[in-house]
Amino acid sequence: MSMPSPTTPPAEEDKFPTPEYSELSEDDRELEALGYVPSFKREFSNLATISFAFSIMGLCSSIATTFNTPLLLGGPASVTWCWILGACMCFTLGSSIAEIVSAFPTCGGLYSASAMLVPKKSRARVGWVVGWLNILGQVAGVSSTEFGLANMIWAAVSISTDGNYVVTQGMTVGLFAGLLCVHGILNSLATRYLAHLTKGFVFINLGTTALIIITLLAKTPRSEMHPASYVFGSQGIVNQTGGWNDGIAFLFGLLSVQWTMTDYDATAHISEEVRRAAYAAPAAIFIAVIGTGLFGWVLNIVMVLCSGDLADLPGLSGSAFLQIMVLRLGKPGALFLWSFVCLTAFFVVQTALQANSRTIYAFSRDRGLPDWGYFGHISRWTQTPLRAIWLNTFISILPGLLDLASPVAANAIFSLCAIALDSSYIIPIILRRIYSKHPEVNFKPGPFYLGDGIIGWACNITCTLWTCFIVVIFSLPNILPVTPDNMNYASVITVGVVVLSGIWYMIGGHRHYNGPRSNLHDADADKIMPEDSKGDSQTSQVVTRVA
Repeated sequence: MSMPSPTTPPAEEDKFPTPEYSELSEDDRELEALGYVPSFKREFSNLATISFAFSIMGLCSSIATTFNTPLLLGGPASVTWCWILGACMCFTLGSSIAEIVSAFPTCGGLYSASAMLVPKKSRARVGWVVGWLNILGQVAGVSSTEFGLANMIWAAVSISTDGNYVVTQGMTVGLFAGLLCVHGILNSLATRYLAHLTKGFVFINLGTTALIIITLLAKTPRSEMHPASYVFGSQGIVNQTGGWNDGIAFLFGLLSVQWTMTDYDATAHISEEVRRAAYAAPAAIFIAVIGTGLFGWVLNIVMVLCSGDLADLPGLSGSAFLQIMVLRLGKPGALFLWSFVCLTAFFVVQTALQANSRTIYAFSRDRGLPDWGYFGHISRWTQTPLRAIWLNTFISILPGLLDLASPVAANAIFSLCAIALDSSYIIPIILRRIYSKHPEVNFKPGPFYLGDGIIGWACNITCTLWTCFIVVIFSLPNILPVTPDNMNYASVITVGVVVLSGIWYMIGGHRHYNGPRSNLHDADADKIMPEDSKGDSQTSQVVTRVA
């Protein structure tokens, strides 16, 4: 019998382990079975994890950021019906993702899972494509949310000064870059502080949404509320695209819900910091998708119901959402609630930046970046990937620079986020079904499992077809005729990144990247590594860790 390692508790504690120790050691063993040394402290409780999942979607702030698109392109009916349609489809996608996250609770998320769901000869190529698509989508998500927050702050300034303060594109980009740096600093905190901060996000998010709904209904006279035919019927279809037919204009309203309810796998990217990750991470995704879908639909209906004359929107602020609040609540009341909407957007970027930095860390750890593992480093001071955090911060500034060229073109980063992320999501879902019987693929379902029956297949097929559909819709320019200023560059950027990364892989990437790699046998003094890793790295084992 081997001697116990220094991390093994005394015999008495073995017989009567505390719940916390039992949970943490089981998480670590599961991670080691997947081939990775536990490098993070597991500080995220169930509440913090659910709050994180809700925060990444944003709800009221995400709807406020994208409200102009469905309202001003397809009309009020596009706002209400596209949200519930998209939310139902997102539920199938979120459930399918939660199933995979439960089976592979690593910070690589669906990137790592994709490579493990194919035969060995295909793992490197699949991991490479999914990794780059996922990183591109998450960078666009961080950038678009921060860009939206900067515009929301300037919209409040315009309202408070009655439009007398002129906001330039340079000022918007400057505020956007400054806010990203603030988020980079906050994300540099140790995991335990991030977990404490995150716990309260969900209450501010849902509380602000509830207050907006209640106050708008209370302050809008019954006689000034729009009829059902305007909110739900044909009277609410108002095509302002300049040339697209009513059907396409209506479908542009899907951008709001698809952009809001994305980045599902963000919770997976912090799963190495979550207690009982195989249970908590998928449950948080599932709960957040349902909650955001239902609360978001009610909020959209109320906003349209109380919206006033469509010709007066988006108004001085450039934000139809804020303008409706000013109309019904007055300037002081609207700005007070708007400050909480902005705070919610601030939380979205905080959680999104944290999730994406873990993806970059995992991709670098697997040698997917040409950095020889430089960004796959954990700081001894904070037990967080500081290098990956700041790389993510700086590259997230780049998409926002599109605003200096054209404000309309800058809106492409919202479509880019949905296209790249959702495309990276359906790849592992498809692969799990295709290679389910392959001898080299061993998919071991986690606690959250849809099964191989009609429910599992229905969710997987529906979300795959839906994602292919929205990728086409979001690749279309919103306004006709198309000019260089209003061109939708989302598809161009996505295809460009995939092609360039593919060329890079063929030229030199294949030499250093072989898919997700185990780090159980690495001996890097800067990381938390096993002192002695005997036996198969794919089996559960207790590992002595030294700093």
